[in-house]
Amino acid sequence: MKFKHIALMSLALAASFSSCSDYLEQEPPSSLPSDGFFTSEAKVKAAADQFYGDVLPGHANWSYGLYAGDVNTDNQINWNGDGKFATGLWKTANDNGNWSWNNIRNINYQLNSILEAQKAGKISGSEAIINQYIGEIYFMRAYCYFDMLQKWGDLPIVTEAFPDNEEILVAANKRQPCNEVARFIMEDLDKAISLMQDGFDKNHTRISPDAARLFKSRVALYEGSWLTYFAGTAFVPNGEGWPGKAKEYNANYQYPTGSVDAEAKYFLQESAKAAEMVADKYKDQLMVNTGTIPQKEGDPQNPYFNIWGTTDMSGTPEVILWRQYSKELGVVNNVEVGVQHGDFGVGLTRSMVEGYVMKDGKPIYNSAYTYSDQTIADVATNRDPRLTIFLKVPGQKNVFKNMSASEDHYVIDEPYPTITTRNTENDYSTGYAIRKGGTFDKANTGNGNCYNAAEIFRATEALLNYMEAEYMLTNSLSGKVLEYWKDVRKAAGFTGDAVNPQVTIDATEMSKETADWGSYSAGKQLTDKILYNIRRERRCELISEGLRGMDLQRWRSYDQLMTTPAHMEGIHLWNTPMQSWYNNLNADGSSNANVSSSSLSEYYRPLEVNMTATNSYKDGFTWHMAHYLQPLPIKQFLLTASDYSSVEKSPLYQNPYWPTSAGQSAEK
Repeated sequence: MKFKHIALMSLALAASFSSCSDYLEQEPPSSLPSDGFFTSEAKVKAAADQFYGDVLPGHANWSYGLYAGDVNTDNQINWNGDGKFATGLWKTANDNGNWSWNNIRNINYQLNSILEAQKAGKISGSEAIINQYIGEIYFMRAYCYFDMLQKWGDLPIVTEAFPDNEEILVAANKRQPCNEVARFIMEDLDKAISLMQDGFDKNHTRISPDAARLFKSRVALYEGSWLTYFAGTAFVPNGEGWPGKAKEYNANYQYPTGSVDAEAKYFLQESAKAAEMVADKYKDQLMVNTGTIPQKEGDPQNPYFNIWGTTDMSGTPEVILWRQYSKELGVVNNVEVGVQHGDFGVGLTRSMVEGYVMKDGKPIYNSAYTYSDQTIADVATNRDPRLTIFLKVPGQKNVFKNMSASEDHYVIDEPYPTITTRNTENDYSTGYAIRKGGTFDKANTGNGNCYNAAEIFRATEALLNYMEAEYMLTNSLSGKVLEYWKDVRKAAGFTGDAVNPQVTIDATEMSKETADWGSYSAGKQLTDKILYNIRRERRCELISEGLRGMDLQRWRSYDQLMTTPAHMEGIHLWNTPMQSWYNNLNADGSSNANVSSSSLSEYYRPLEVNMTATNSYKDGFTWHMAHYLQPLPIKQFLLTASDYSSVEKSPLYQNPYWPTSAGQSAEK
């Protein structure tokens, strides 16, 4: 029994990652035999193919897919909140499904089997093509490890599927410092780059060297930022209270570069270097936003909008990796149905909407244009062209193509947003909804049978990664920062003086940017307006692409919520024409209320409708330092302890400010 429990709980759990799930419900990779199986190029491909479903993100069905990826940030919210923004809802537990090594174990098992067969000369076929697939598998391991790094920080570095041996399994539970994990991820990506071929897949549905370079720049930027903003804290090696110090194997840890500052610099340099390689290759191929969307057959197309509003991304050069769906094959999603309604209850926040600048490149409070939020149409007028095309406005057409098709989950004319009944399929959580990913095609509106494509990596992120990493290194608009920034602005649809980011920088007043969580690091608002506007540009360009939570985490942009809770707001409901859109409004704060009270704010607060004690968010979103990382499951400590009863005798250590007993809340 002892060996059985160790094997199950120590890096060989059967549950899958929450964000590395198999949305296609394929058989797990371990279902492929390994011993003697890898004898041909086709069989190596089969192993790589299975990991595409198990590891990479895509549009989960019955949801707004990847475009709901910023939910529970200052960009997007729903009606449910997130326990990490409350006191006492996040607790330690005996089990934590996110502490799951199933995908990594399967990757290691298949990868090592393939490498052994290749070394022995047992695999027939093209060596270059075999190496391509091996490179893809290295990428998959890096992708899963980065997902784990963001959840846990320090991690065991595992490259084998371990045998049922107690000593080996316990030793494998030794956590390596987060920067060493990031270095390991980047090493895997370097291997992937060296093995894969440029141009191998013309449709960009397979991983390429450019996808690996872009991902490397993301990983390095994450770790460089983490080490910068958490330096000296318990969240980095040798910081005050770092729990790894208490374990003998980490007690004398030294950074490879000599210090936390030098280590941060190393990662930022690596990020800039990898990002520049991708940016230079694609910057002249970015799709340009026309600032309009088609509303009837024959209207001009908007190439920028169509990056996402399509079922086929193969002809979009800046999309480096994407996932295809097919109604005929039953590989489907529900994105188009979400776009036709309220995005399945995932709405833009007031903070996000007001974070976009005006058409002249200046913030809403310092523009030659007058900003108004009396109606949603007003909000979208004379704004950043990205907001203009993505924000759904009542009266716009949601569908006009293939109107003779039989599919029936569509809404021809965008209505006033329904906010009072909280029906997930039809209602709007904040009143603000976006149409990112929409195709205007009635044939694509079958409930649960949509086939909208899913963008996984696009080149514009490389320009943004370089801008931030290079600025953090030099504290100046040196290198290609300004060049890339203008490229992003031009593609976004800005013209004239608005293309120059200096226009935005000069007009920015930090005291008026407090609703943007990205304006903070370590509990203090930034004073550097250039750095802030680099963050703002990233926020506006990557809206609903699932990177906002990662960015806020690595910037340490939640601390301020500990002293000043955030009240999540949507449309300007009270004392505007929008109030007349709704009948029978009940704002008494009871469990029967259907909107928030005007005494709280004239802006609708979806999470402050019910103001009874049962609502954990009635006083806004708050924060605890411990919540930057998740608590390790208590059972894992006991199963790896030398006497199976003492947490202290485990080679593992708990994350900062989390207890080592079950059912406990964060200590800080």
